[in-house]
Amino acid sequence: MKTTRIGLLLGLLLLASSARAWVVLPRVLGHHMVLQRNQPVPIWGTAAPGEAVTVTFGAQQLGTTANAAGRWQVTLKPLRASAVPAELVIAGRNTIRLQNILVGEVWLCSGQSNMEYTMRKNSKVTIPATEDAGPLAELEHARNPALRIFLVNRKELAKPDSLHRGWSIAQDSALRAFSAPAYFFAKELYAHLHVPVGVISSAVPGSRIEPWIAEQAFAQDAYYASQKVDGDPGKFYEPMIRPLVPFAVRGFLWYQGESNCFLAETSTYTHKLQTLIQSWRAAWHNDQLPFYFVQLAPFLYSESKDPRVPLTRETLPRFREAQQAVLRTPHTGMIVTTDLVTKLDDIHPPYKWKIGQRLALLALSGTYRRPKAEGVGPVFRRVRFRKNEAVVSFEPLKSRLTSKDGQPLTDFTLAGADGVFVPAQARIAGQRVVVSAPGVAKPVAVRFGWDEAAKPNLFSAAGLPARPFRTDTLPPSTPPLP
Repeated sequence: MKTTRIGLLLGLLLLASSARAWVVLPRVLGHHMVLQRNQPVPIWGTAAPGEAVTVTFGAQQLGTTANAAGRWQVTLKPLRASAVPAELVIAGRNTIRLQNILVGEVWLCSGQSNMEYTMRKNSKVTIPATEDAGPLAELEHARNPALRIFLVNRKELAKPDSLHRGWSIAQDSALRAFSAPAYFFAKELYAHLHVPVGVISSAVPGSRIEPWIAEQAFAQDAYYASQKVDGDPGKFYEPMIRPLVPFAVRGFLWYQGESNCFLAETSTYTHKLQTLIQSWRAAWHNDQLPFYFVQLAPFLYSESKDPRVPLTRETLPRFREAQQAVLRTPHTGMIVTTDLVTKLDDIHPPYKWKIGQRLALLALSGTYRRPKAEGVGPVFRRVRFRKNEAVVSFEPLKSRLTSKDGQPLTDFTLAGADGVFVPAQARIAGQRVVVSAPGVAKPVAVRFGWDEAAKPNLFSAAGLPARPFRTDTLPPSTPPLP
């Protein structure tokens, strides 16, 4: 009897050892995924130490051996885009056959609730009759097999899935639960690039930026030696970003900031977002990965009831300014959303299809270098003062300046030497805007959209809103115009 028990125990141990020796893949490698084109593509996992592993995809077959910790990795040579479903085979003691694999463009999308905002929610929003409601019916006819989605589950991403089912075709119940901004970004990219697009959504409602940055990134930055970092550094990075590394991606999309804006952050947020960008690029060993993000939309932050952090109508404009400062970091871009709200007490703008489309325009112009793509609207360049007017110049546009609704320009203010800003009149003069205000005989500063509720009507003819700005933080004015 004792011998039988010992034999049974040994058998169970051998079975457990055999199970542990199987080749295991991370959850992000699965059926229906998209592999990034034109880049080396890592394929990795675990196996028994010393176990031989072979990876086969198309004409490529690569072999390796698991190291002493049981980890292994091979790197496929750059692949051409393909919408023809293919099989990826990983073989060791066991064989895994991943089906319906495409090759195209892959983007990682992260942030808080406005990035997490699902297609299901998007289909139920109410928008004015004057706006195009066509995208709201997207769930009913979304059937493009070239669009693939992967929704990160915080509790599951770090755990392998023996069925390899994390990726889905962007349709039906999987799409209903997926990020609307990420999906519409993918749809817009596909419309221009005509290659498969995969998007990964890894977002948590209400999250501050600190949890999305590895603790090590804070520890290695001298800036934080004298700055206390609250907000659970690494809390979401470890379970929701790190397990995705080194899955090949083209770049990152980021929609976050509301939770930090409620803390009235300015330059500290700038540095945190720069730290996040640098640390994510370092994790993927590519300091040129594009990073495109969303400037916050109008919202009544000043009505916050938290007495510990008094907020004003300038809290949001100042935070936007801090977001804009991140653009000094190479390979970054930012979209403006001042026109995408229906209610100022709703922190979730309903026009998520426009969010996705504008992010895609940034990628098309900045990453894919499409000559006809206009990624940004009017951006302040400089101001000069003459007599009782301010003449504002903008960065060169591919299209002209325009008033979106055909009405006089809104949300410009002007100040004289007393520093008191008053509502101003503004008119378009070619690629400039001329601003004046009764009672301001010698203006010294201009502000535009400098209020949490401002929804300015200055746009580019391509349909993109002008970026809010102020000139009273600039160096002394350039010489007056003749």
